[in-house]
Amino acid sequence: MTEKKNISEGRLVPAREMKVPATHAGRRLDKYLRAELKGVPATLLFRLLRKGKVRINGRRAQPSYRLEEGDLLKLPQLRLPDAIPPPELPAPLLREIKESIIHEDEALIVLNKPAGLAVHVGSGVSGGVIEALRQLRPGEPGLELVHRLDRDTSGLLMVAKSPIMLRHLQEILREGHSLRRRYLALVQGSWPAELKEIKAPLQRTPTTVLVSDEGLPALTRFRVQRRFGAKATLVQAELVTGRKHQIRVHSRHAGHPIIGDPKYGSPTSHDLMLLHAAELGIPLPDGSTLTLSAPYPRSWNRPLAQLAGRDPQPPRAHPRQRHGGGYRGYAGHNRGSGTRQRS
Repeated sequence: MTEKKNISEGRLVPAREMKVPATHAGRRLDKYLRAELKGVPATLLFRLLRKGKVRINGRRAQPSYRLEEGDLLKLPQLRLPDAIPPPELPAPLLREIKESIIHEDEALIVLNKPAGLAVHVGSGVSGGVIEALRQLRPGEPGLELVHRLDRDTSGLLMVAKSPIMLRHLQEILREGHSLRRRYLALVQGSWPAELKEIKAPLQRTPTTVLVSDEGLPALTRFRVQRRFGAKATLVQAELVTGRKHQIRVHSRHAGHPIIGDPKYGSPTSHDLMLLHAAELGIPLPDGSTLTLSAPYPRSWNRPLAQLAGRDPQPPRAHPRQRHGGGYRGYAGHNRGSGTRQRS
């Protein structure tokens, strides 16, 4: 006879309240909860909604309810099922993750994620960045991703080491204005000099992201860094909002998709997507700002050289970038650099 599992087992998540920010106004409640409560099974969320355990402004809410700015969302205490222990990850992957760390302090890790590596386990992915970090540091149970990068996007990725830092940074991300996020992208064709920003709402579907009047507001600022004739342009893309696939979809919307983008681009001879999270300006709880930058990966050198007809040089740093030492943590010549300063 099979012994029934004790329903009291599992991780306990305390009751909480959330105030809906303006950036999520108009979003469906069920989709908002799935995005905010990572790790909570979808079946459990829908069961709570169906039973009226989730309250908005003191009232029951349907999964299809459209959120309004300032809505007060109350969630009950949750008990999550025990997770299946992740498989042991290979030593070369663990070493690569360890060597990619460019900053660490008592509350935050920032690493320069390699392209082709997922940030977390998922469909067809046995392990990613966060699983590797947890395996490397079994004595630090509080490691959590602050945000995500697409698997084929390289660059700066934040991992919180404490719940306080996680809440602080996720609130900043929801506000969308005080955290500086700049990317480098190599796009097809000659980017128009006058096209300095794209403001086009984005709507998620089960398989893709579309520009649609029914979507959420999205704004990306662009600056040309280097031109390769009519063939390609290296641009800096700064996220003002942070929607899924935002830079990729906005680039295509402008008629200049990112080279190597398998979903939103067109077939090219390059087998990697040339999108890199190059700079972060992170407001910290103590009022200081941590500014970090990471050069594009060496894998970019070949396509850039082919376009330029010579060995390419890295793009000039934006005047507001800060390079060199000045923070307590890790730094490497090819991994990135940063400073910490008072605002």
